[in-house]
Amino acid sequence: MINFITRYFSSVWSLVTAPFRAVWRLITRIFPPREITVMDTPRGNVYTYQQGSFWRFTRFCAKVGLVIWATWSTYVFVYHRPMLQKRTQQLEEMRTTHDRHMADLQTYLTKFNELTRNLNVNDDKILHAEKLTEKQKEELLNTRLKTWGEMDFLRTRLTEMFTNAEYAPEYTKMAELSAEYEITRAENETLKKQSDQIAQGMQNIADADAQIVETVTKMTNDNVDELRKQIKRINSTITSLGLNEKILVDKANKYSSPAVGSAFNPMEMNKSLDPKYQKLADGLELWNGLNKLLHILPMGAPVESLRVTSNYGKRNDPFTGKPKQHRGIDFAGKIGTELMAVAPGRVISAGERVGYGLTVEIDHGLGFSTLYAHLSRAMVARGDWVRPGTVVGLGGSSGRSTGPHLHYEIRYKGTPFNPSKFVKE
Repeated sequence: MINFITRYFSSVWSLVTAPFRAVWRLITRIFPPREITVMDTPRGNVYTYQQGSFWRFTRFCAKVGLVIWATWSTYVFVYHRPMLQKRTQQLEEMRTTHDRHMADLQTYLTKFNELTRNLNVNDDKILHAEKLTEKQKEELLNTRLKTWGEMDFLRTRLTEMFTNAEYAPEYTKMAELSAEYEITRAENETLKKQSDQIAQGMQNIADADAQIVETVTKMTNDNVDELRKQIKRINSTITSLGLNEKILVDKANKYSSPAVGSAFNPMEMNKSLDPKYQKLADGLELWNGLNKLLHILPMGAPVESLRVTSNYGKRNDPFTGKPKQHRGIDFAGKIGTELMAVAPGRVISAGERVGYGLTVEIDHGLGFSTLYAHLSRAMVARGDWVRPGTVVGLGGSSGRSTGPHLHYEIRYKGTPFNPSKFVKE
């Protein structure tokens, strides 16, 4: 043995470390040292690093360990976790069953003690009672037999409890049913109170709804009547134009502009509702339409002084002396008299016209427009939006005129009509 060691190894230490050196040689063969060159591009420097066999082997072992850990974790997560959850669930079910059985045993024990006590009392009466009629003895015997029957029932149920996996005790069932009954009864009482409160609330809402509908309907009717009075004076004029209240109201509700606001969407009520709601909706639509119509129609005087020098209709032409149709109303005035818009609208023309001189024409919507002629100066330009009272021009005598005055026209779809009913307040 000593000859073998001295022949192949220089010392005992070299013999002991030989396996480790063999392993290291294998590692250095698989993971030989290598150099890594890194270039610092901005500075142009080159750096060389040496990675030894031990460093490469250690990093390889770390990667292998990480892969093994990830594989094992995935396996445990995919396979063992559901199994653990299943075992936990089974344990909870067994614990629940055990608790239930313990409760049942307690119930049975209480019942058994009660039956035993009744049986002893009954036996004592039979043995020690001296004066008992046959009927009383028979009743005691029947009571004794009944008690024994109940005790036999307890024995049967205990046997079933420990042998039948689907066991459900009668006492527990009754207790659960009783508890559910009490809970249900309490809930029914609560629901009944809530139902009464809801019914009372609905009645209050219905009463308030009736009062609101009645009040709003009355307000609507009163305002509609008032608006109709204001528009009554021009009824004959709008009839002559082929119009009526319904047509104008429908057009007014659909009309929208920056000056009068957006269109009104009619309300369509469910036919299953009380007809009073649709009647109220129709009344609100009529109210809105009439109110909007009074804002749109050019009703009012364009000047403060209403001294008319020439009305609408046939007259002798001041230049030729021959009969000729006068298409508007002439208001006397001085040069520079302020002329005002009578309704909101947009200026569609501001400039010279043959015969009219300097004019301003305003579109008010629904086909109605107003024209101011013979001006000395226009105070608005085409495209401007005006409101009632806006000064649109100054009185003058431009164009075919015999002196300072305002020639004022109201047109429907471009055709002048008699504006006297619209001008008079």
